[in-house]
Amino acid sequence: ILFSGYIVRAKRTLRTSRKGCQDVFMVSVSLVSVCVCVCVSVFIHQNVDELQGNTGSRRNPLFCLARFSNDPLVPSRRGSNVSLVLDMSALGSVEPLNAAAAIVTPREAVREYLLAAGRPLTRQQLRDVVNNTDKLHAEFAEIPMNFIDPKELDIPNHGTKNRYKTILPNPHSRVILKSKSCNDPLSSYINANFIRGYLGDERAFIATQGPMVNTVNDFWQMAWQEEAPAVVMITKLKEKNEKCVLYWPEKRGIYGKVEVLVNAVRQCEHYTARSLTLKCGNQTRELQHYWYTSWPDHKTPDSTVPLLQLMDDVEEERRAADTTGPVVVHCSAGIGRTGCFIATTIGCRQLQLEGAVDVLSVTCRLRADRGGMIQTGEQYEFVHHALSLYEARLSAETGQ
Repeated sequence: ILFSGYIVRAKRTLRTSRKGCQDVFMVSVSLVSVCVCVCVSVFIHQNVDELQGNTGSRRNPLFCLARFSNDPLVPSRRGSNVSLVLDMSALGSVEPLNAAAAIVTPREAVREYLLAAGRPLTRQQLRDVVNNTDKLHAEFAEIPMNFIDPKELDIPNHGTKNRYKTILPNPHSRVILKSKSCNDPLSSYINANFIRGYLGDERAFIATQGPMVNTVNDFWQMAWQEEAPAVVMITKLKEKNEKCVLYWPEKRGIYGKVEVLVNAVRQCEHYTARSLTLKCGNQTRELQHYWYTSWPDHKTPDSTVPLLQLMDDVEEERRAADTTGPVVVHCSAGIGRTGCFIATTIGCRQLQLEGAVDVLSVTCRLRADRGGMIQTGEQYEFVHHALSLYEARLSAETGQ
């Protein structure tokens, strides 16, 4: 009996102990739940307050961009291969998340950067920065080249019309030749891109490679088709290797359906200007051809004065021309010296109208249209020097 009583008391004690543990556990869980709810409420409240104070950067979807650690566009997080930026600005009006739209490809990320980057310079800042070579070269090194993969051009045998196999026209802005042959996409292909000008004119320039033997007819077809008022050639025919073929006649030549007549030749100190007449069918047009030979490949001239003189001449011809087509600019690859000339032209216009210039933005937008524009840090520095000289000229004229 005593033993039985002991067992009964033990069972009662065990039940009491278990009940006490359960009570303690339930109280603990309740306290933790309350704390979590409070923390979440405070977090959401703080973030909503911040978002209400910054409504100028609303984006959709919520997940705006994932960038890899080796992406040159942004610094990566330490200890992480991928950093994800979470945009909370869509709170309160959340739409269903489209998984496909949330994924940003490396190509799209580069383009987003190129269209957004910039560093406006006042006149004084421009004067100062030309003396800071290291800063300019470091800034240039951060700009994505934006070259394309050959697979992005769905044109069979396009390599036969490229002077350099790695310098290709970016698909979205490439010039497409009009062709009667729908079954031959190669007949509409030329290694050339439309380049935006000042204030975003999408077809202010055409940047292209130096014509090859098998692309001379294409070149003149493009000049006629796009109603170009001028062609700027910034290369010799040969610099160790062939850089460009002689694609214009001494007096008269026929290139496909386009006839080219040389009316006059004007020899300037650093370049040669030719007045040409183009004929196609019953139509005729005038075109000026400028051949600048004082600029070595992959290098920069000793002086920026000849470049500014050439730019003034070309822009004067553009204003006087009957057509509003793009100015065609080429060197050998169509990116280095070509990019410098176009960037300088745009920058001078910006200085003239705004009293400031953003060379970084200009360069990035050029590369958004054609990969690799302005090839080297030395060329980037040269553009700044040319713009600084132009700014000094403006200051002398206006007394600023």
